[in-house]
Amino acid sequence: MKNYFVYILTNKSRTFYVGMTNNLERRMSEHKQKLVDGFTKKYNITLLVYYETYPDVNAAIAHEKQVKDWRREKKIALIESQNPEWKDLSADWF
Repeated sequence: MKNYFVYILTNKSRTFYVGMTNNLERRMSEHKQKLVDGFTKKYNITLLVYYETYPDVNAAIAHEKQVKDWRREKKIALIESQNPEWKDLSADWF
């Protein structure tokens, strides 16, 4: 069974990026190494502060879109409900 992940990244300025992937470890490696041009590379957004796992790709896509539309305060509440210290959850992966 394949899993899908909705995740939130941030940087020291607490700029958010919300994404979805089927391989969170690979995707985090890409973000941290700045392999893909775009928003996360431009703003040095490499800290994984939140993620959820879904068995269904459609549910993951729907939740990603939902979280992207949330106000900043709601995203912060979601992060702090699981990671109150804002630790980089992928720090020990590499």
